Amino acid sequence: MKSSLSALVLALSTLMPLHAVAETKMDFSNEYNYSSIHAEGDSYFIGKVSELTNNEVNITLHTGGALGFKSADHFYAVADNAIQIADTLAGTLGGIDPIFSLSSLPFLASNEDQAEKLYRIARPHYEKVFADNNQVLLYASPWPASGIWAKKEVASRDSIKNLKIRTYDKNGTITLREAGASPVNLSWADVVPQLSTGGIEAVLTSAEAGANASFWEHLNHYSAIQYAIPLNMVHMNKDEFDGLDEARQQAILEAARLTDEHNWQEVRARVAKNYQQLGQHGVSINDQLPGEFTTQLEQAAAKAIEKWVEETGERGRDILTRFKQEG
Repeated sequence: MKSSLSALVLALSTLMPLHAVAETKMDFSNEYNYSSIHAEGDSYFIGKVSELTNNEVNITLHTGGALGFKSADHFYAVADNAIQIADTLAGTLGGIDPIFSLSSLPFLASNEDQAEKLYRIARPHYEKVFADNNQVLLYASPWPASGIWAKKEVASRDSIKNLKIRTYDKNGTITLREAGASPVNLSWADVVPQLSTGGIEAVLTSAEAGANASFWEHLNHYSAIQYAIPLNMVHMNKDEFDGLDEARQQAILEAARLTDEHNWQEVRARVAKNYQQLGQHGVSINDQLPGEFTTQLEQAAAKAIEKWVEETGERGRDILTRFKQEG
């Protein structure tokens, strides 16, 4: 009787739907707020994963740094599986490997087409660094081009001199220091508090980021210098990925591929929406900057690019050569 009962339980268990016994749950960390272009892309990815796995993989997105992790913390948090997936500003990973500073090299990619081409060329190098650190690169989350938010218009050598401005990585710090400013490298979570206390008076970031953080409460000028189109990287713990069956692994990868395409299309349409929002809040937008000023900034950027090539060596030279050859 006992053996018959055991056999019945086993038979019934094989008839149970998979999600009832093997639902996969993951946490996904994002430092930016829920309405940001990155969080929207991450939500798109989660939706695709759910669709492709028949709701058998449950991913919870935590925005605004709700899990206590900033972008700078994500790399090792994912490697250690403290969180399973993270959306991370690539520039914060430059200390781990300088290859991650590529997308924020100033005045290298002047539009979204060029930025996407640069990403496609460099992606194998990004993938290798993640793989060497127990992680899988899923997709990129590009920002709209970075500009300068400030209390007063920044459009000349004099206006940028000694300006206390936030940068998001080493490239920006070098470039703006060479241009005569007083840059401060700050994580996104620290920007608004520093604006509120007067620790900084300007911010290097996109119109998108400033709109999401309601910068118009502190700053009312935006100079569209087209500094760079930096990337966020979305990466996953490899043990977590390897622990999935093949069907779910393929679903994750397909959702990532679709999200990559989605994000690059979305960023192309974002600037017009951002500018409309800024105009509604009285922010002055200057997208016709004097040639003398833009030349000054481009000259100031030369040191950052030179240093990046020196740090990345043959990898960096090969990427830039291919980028130039492919136009």
